[in-house]
Amino acid sequence: MEIAGAHGNHKKDASLWQTLALAFQTLGVVYGDMGTSPLYVFSDVFSKVTITSEVDVLGALSLVMYTIALIPLMKYVFIVLKANDNGEGGTFALYSLICRYAKVNLLPNRQQADEYISSFKLKLPTPELERALNIKDALEHKSWLKTILLLLVLTGTSMVIGDGILTPAISVMSAVSGLQGEIKGFGTGALVITSIVILIALFSIQRFGTSKVGVTFAPALSLWFFSLGSIGLYNLITYDITVVRAFNPAYIYLFFRKNSSRAWSALGGCVLCITGAEAMFADLGHFSVQSIQIAFTGVVFPCLLLAYMGQAAYLSRHPDSANRIFYNSVPESLFWPVFVLATIAAIIASQAMISASFSCIKQSMALGCFPRLKIVHTSRKLMGQIYIPVINWFLMIMCILVVAAFRSTTDIANAYGIAEVGVMIVSTSLVTLVMLLIWQTNLFLALCFPLVFGTVELIYLSAVLSKIMEGGWLPLVFATFFLCIMYTWNYGSVLKYQSEVREKISMDFMLELGSTLGTVRVPGVGLLYNELVQGIPSVFGRFLLELPAIHSTIVFICIKYVPVPVVPQDERFLFRRVCPKDYHMFRCVARYGYKDVRKDDHNAFEQLLVESLEKFLRKEAQEFALESSLQEPEFDSISMMSRESGPQDGDVDEDPSLEYELSDLKEATDSGFTYLIGHGDVRAKKSSWFIKKLVINYFYGFLRRNCRGGAATMRVPHTNIVQVGMTYMV
Repeated sequence: MEIAGAHGNHKKDASLWQTLALAFQTLGVVYGDMGTSPLYVFSDVFSKVTITSEVDVLGALSLVMYTIALIPLMKYVFIVLKANDNGEGGTFALYSLICRYAKVNLLPNRQQADEYISSFKLKLPTPELERALNIKDALEHKSWLKTILLLLVLTGTSMVIGDGILTPAISVMSAVSGLQGEIKGFGTGALVITSIVILIALFSIQRFGTSKVGVTFAPALSLWFFSLGSIGLYNLITYDITVVRAFNPAYIYLFFRKNSSRAWSALGGCVLCITGAEAMFADLGHFSVQSIQIAFTGVVFPCLLLAYMGQAAYLSRHPDSANRIFYNSVPESLFWPVFVLATIAAIIASQAMISASFSCIKQSMALGCFPRLKIVHTSRKLMGQIYIPVINWFLMIMCILVVAAFRSTTDIANAYGIAEVGVMIVSTSLVTLVMLLIWQTNLFLALCFPLVFGTVELIYLSAVLSKIMEGGWLPLVFATFFLCIMYTWNYGSVLKYQSEVREKISMDFMLELGSTLGTVRVPGVGLLYNELVQGIPSVFGRFLLELPAIHSTIVFICIKYVPVPVVPQDERFLFRRVCPKDYHMFRCVARYGYKDVRKDDHNAFEQLLVESLEKFLRKEAQEFALESSLQEPEFDSISMMSRESGPQDGDVDEDPSLEYELSDLKEATDSGFTYLIGHGDVRAKKSSWFIKKLVINYFYGFLRRNCRGGAATMRVPHTNIVQVGMTYMV
């Protein structure tokens, strides 16, 4: 509730050294997942294809090399990173960007004043580009297109959360599996138990945050990439340097011709070489486009190529070692240092995906697509570092169950591939829409993007979907579970908002009640929380009926998330007067971006609210003098921390009505604040379809009862809260 300033988004032109420093840091946060893929890629590929000739090795190597070059390098580094939302990346950032250019959000609470937020930067398609206008018109007027777009975004987000389960499982198991060939008697049971112990430790330290240990991430991963590259180069020179022939893509054709359906199956293992590519875009908010590009092209890409080429060179001489290729290809004297490094890298990769899951859920909550959960901020300086206890323990239990049930990395790899490719297809679809609607790219070039990258991703998807019965069903179950939760919450929230709009109290009724509101007005400030951006909510009528008196000053507060990453602090509050002056009623819309942080200090919020309200009153008096209307003025004023120092006109200060209102506000403030909260129960109308009744009355009702209510979120003393019951028929 305390207003947080814009953090991390006002990136000035960084110097070369600053950019290089950021690039170094990206190694520890962005590339952990992709960096650990050499642990399991070839062992998975050659579990489907038996090595009988050099075509098998060169074909698989060529597939891996061109997959890394095409998806992470060509697609993400050169194209997708540019489709950011004021420096923020990820599925929800793309959706937010589209929401600003076309009114596709299913919650109809957008106001024209939102477009004046400095970070909004709305540039509508020019009339000359009829195509962009037609797309915008179709998106805004066809509800089924809005629903498909939302489902696409929620599916991508659900897949990312699923990755938060599968990444720790496969990374840790792959790293620990090195002990199987090194320690006698270290079998599958010991592998599973050791992996579970590491996973429990990993999830248990989440509540302390990554800020204390995060400093070591980049040096550890840079050492890991150095070891990958140097060992790969050593193997390449020592065993078979001729594997560089794999740069010839003809070996991909020969690989498929020789192995036919088994080669198709092996594609599911090949796609694992680009796991974590989406993190390059999702973690953009913490870094810059240039830093991510430099780190990938200068360090990650060459080191990964050398690692895979070195493993291929070793396999060409030792084809029987495919099931443990990574550790077998490590020189004997370096085994233990590399094993320790691999375990650390696996933990760091897991940490990055767990943090990404927390961020995705926070963004989903901000855009009204996930039930409210407790969020703990683990760093005072880095506000993006958060911890969500419920999700953390859920991910841990699921991870343990996956490791205990599958007991091998091969089956987990089948599951992992579907989740990765699913997220990439969602990104391709959304970036294509951004190209057509916002960038206004040439139609041919815009269609080339999904034709090239979408086709490759669909080919990979068909390969991994063939493994549905061998573990591939798992991410689909996870994604379906989270998708149902997110869509049900969004669907119920939209219906509730529409019900509030229909049932809001008319202005004629308020005028009939008079300034006393048909009851006794006592000193104090009543803060009534609701979701309406305009109009008087029906729950206010319940307070008038239930309470023997009402406060002398009433402020209707609406916490609204707008489709921007951050709302600058001086543009946070939007004030409007409700009813004539003598009613002393106001509306305050507090606007937040999906990356903004709301703290729970209600005292600071109350003080800030009063200061902002005083500025609003002075500004209103200055602009409208003694004018008073019986209707609500069509006037929005951004008052909080206004760039203007406020009116200095002596005539305004001497305005008796202003002085009276300011003194009345001071008296009300001194008497204290009361939080008026409607405890709403949402029920489907009796005439509704059975499925709607089931979803609203039971599923949505269960989520509302078990998520954090407004009082818990604000941490307001119970003595300052008044609640009334309210049933919304939708």
